[in-house]
Amino acid sequence: MRDVLRRLLAGQLTEDEAISELRQVQLEELGGKARLDLGRFLRRGIPEVVLATGKPPADAARLAVAMAERQGQGLISRMSAEHKAALQELATGGGMRLIDYAASARVLRPGFEPDPAAGKVGILTAGTSDLPAAEEAQMVVEACGLEVKLEADLGVAGLHRFVGPLASTLEWGCDVIIVAAGMDGVLPGLVAGLIDVPVIGLPISTGYGRGGAGEAALTTMLQSCSTGLVVVNIDNGVGAGSAAVLIAQRRRRGRTTASTAKASAPTTSKPNRTAATVQDSPGPPGIAKSRARTSTASRTPAKSHGKPRRRRP
Repeated sequence: MRDVLRRLLAGQLTEDEAISELRQVQLEELGGKARLDLGRFLRRGIPEVVLATGKPPADAARLAVAMAERQGQGLISRMSAEHKAALQELATGGGMRLIDYAASARVLRPGFEPDPAAGKVGILTAGTSDLPAAEEAQMVVEACGLEVKLEADLGVAGLHRFVGPLASTLEWGCDVIIVAAGMDGVLPGLVAGLIDVPVIGLPISTGYGRGGAGEAALTTMLQSCSTGLVVVNIDNGVGAGSAAVLIAQRRRRGRTTASTAKASAPTTSKPNRTAATVQDSPGPPGIAKSRARTSTASRTPAKSHGKPRRRRP
């Protein structure tokens, strides 16, 4: 997009040609089957993610690699073993780097790294079975250039386990925390009730029998007593990661703006404290009277003792 604007200003493109190229950047058709939204990152700060579920492995891999070719990186989630194999083959053949996140991945064009952004996101999971969705969220956050700290297996079945990791995550300076939990889904509400950092609940489709597909965890989080807990849909790691990015970046911008305003604010000098000011200052009655007598005595001449002196004529 910047290249198009530069060429327009330099007179190398007409206005209609520039509009045509910008439309291609914003929305590009791929083989008549998929329309890649290449301008999403410029609009929202969050790149498009290819959902592998329901797509043939070859098509899903081609979409992710095409995004990497055009904008530096391509994100894909919910991959099967067949999807992973197809993506590995296509990305390696194109000389691209692959970063794995459980059932998700990022494809990076040679030499590409996302611009670092100010923001830190903590991710906690109740169990190890929550990691696929948690790492899906991690993929989105790291693709946006933010830092991530992930701590796993901290569920309420052993409540003592989460205290240390939670404390270290807060000391690390996180701007927002994603808490993933299946089964009864209690952990996000517990964390949100203890800290003043925004918490995003990520319900996971892990459990037994009725409600074990994530409905129980989702209902628990929605009915949490912890005020302000934000909840995304079941297994929606992409949604949790995207929300975390927006919250973290907004908090950082707010702190930066406040610091700048405080630094540029004019300083006011304190008024001199006179005797009258001292008398009017609050304090215990005895101290106030003592100060008043001292102040009055300093303004009146001292009385002479003994016989009065005669005036000479």
